[in-house]
Amino acid sequence: MSEDRYIAAIEISSSKVIGVVGRTRGDGTVDIIAVEQEKHVEIVRYGLIQNPEETCQRIARIIDKLERKPSVTPRRIKSVFVGLAGRSVRSINTQISLNLPDDTEITNDIIDRLNQDALNTPVDASLEVVDVVPRSYRVGNFETLSPKGTVGNKIEATFDIIVCRPELKRNIIRVLHDKLNIEVAGFVVTALATSHLVLTSEEKRLGSMLVDFGAETTAVSIYKNGTLQYFATLPMGSRNITRDITTLSVLEERAEEIKITSGNAIAPDTPSTLNLAGVKLADVSNLIVARAEEIVANIIEQIRYAGLKEKDLPGGIICIGGGAKLNGLTDLLTRQTGLSAKIGRLPSYVHLDDAKAPSSEIAEVASVLYEGATLTDEQCLELPQKQEIPVTGEAPTGEAGEGGKQGGEGGKGGRRHGSSLMDRLREKIAGIFNPNDEDDSGLLDE
Repeated sequence: MSEDRYIAAIEISSSKVIGVVGRTRGDGTVDIIAVEQEKHVEIVRYGLIQNPEETCQRIARIIDKLERKPSVTPRRIKSVFVGLAGRSVRSINTQISLNLPDDTEITNDIIDRLNQDALNTPVDASLEVVDVVPRSYRVGNFETLSPKGTVGNKIEATFDIIVCRPELKRNIIRVLHDKLNIEVAGFVVTALATSHLVLTSEEKRLGSMLVDFGAETTAVSIYKNGTLQYFATLPMGSRNITRDITTLSVLEERAEEIKITSGNAIAPDTPSTLNLAGVKLADVSNLIVARAEEIVANIIEQIRYAGLKEKDLPGGIICIGGGAKLNGLTDLLTRQTGLSAKIGRLPSYVHLDDAKAPSSEIAEVASVLYEGATLTDEQCLELPQKQEIPVTGEAPTGEAGEGGKQGGEGGKGGRRHGSSLMDRLREKIAGIFNPNDEDDSGLLDE
């Protein structure tokens, strides 16, 4: 049996930052052994980091708490997988073809050439290609999902090219690598990862839609015949509902509480006459229902954009994300589409050891973690090196500082294992964010 590996992942969304540590086992299962999160308002907008300093401090606290968990300590997090999500993340459909000599057998090398050509497909200068997903192949007149071993003189492939704005990745690297000395082990497109983990193979083959209902964005992924058919991110989410409620003269925190405890996406048969601390529940209901219906209408419209109809998706609609917890949302989707709608869950081979974190709330970051654990050999955590004491009995001294390797430091940037990440951050936070730094020109509103 292979040795257990420890993997870490971070998901930076428009309402919270969440970090997890997982342990992979030789039998292919993944145990999520530690979860920490911090909620926020407006330091991230539509998935794009707007306030690097605040984001840095929150991630530092999350890393520090994770490292102090009994299931993790004394290991230290040296790298993380990061989920990519946001308004600019979407797919572009393209076809790639190769002409071959007669009776050429299709090999992995030929398939890799197609993938590489797809990655190099020119896109708008404001976008960056982050992944390519093959939809189908055609060898001669034969269409297949598995072209390896077939024979022909031409191969064509249909790809979904996943793109995003370059600032999305660049701002994450600035916070994690440049400021916290934590390596990005890899970027994972969150919508694709959650589709792989949450949707069953039967749902993908039959035809289904995964809806990730976030705070400011809603990601829609549509599958049919086992492959991705359509992917888009809508610039609307559950925070739209919360802000509608603030028009009733309540603060956003209070509006969020009212939405969770008293809200429903479906209007009641009889309007409520109750008054909740000066707020009429009938007014709350009107606002929530109107916005929920607008969001659901936009979600359903994506089926048309995919060139499909509701009858093409007998696998139904699977919802994840914090916004999916709104009472009546899945019922509203069912009413409007005639399709079954349910809340997505983690599969049995992903175990959640931290009872404080419901699986429905960490599906996205768990999917990013699982992707990193199963598709790479990365080891994200390391044991601290033992510090050698000089024969004089004196503590080691010198000018190595935080950038050196003295005293058991390890990892890029000389991270000290003898002190927590928060301690190190407090020492340098005043100087690391220079408002005149030329890199700040990359921080654009999404």
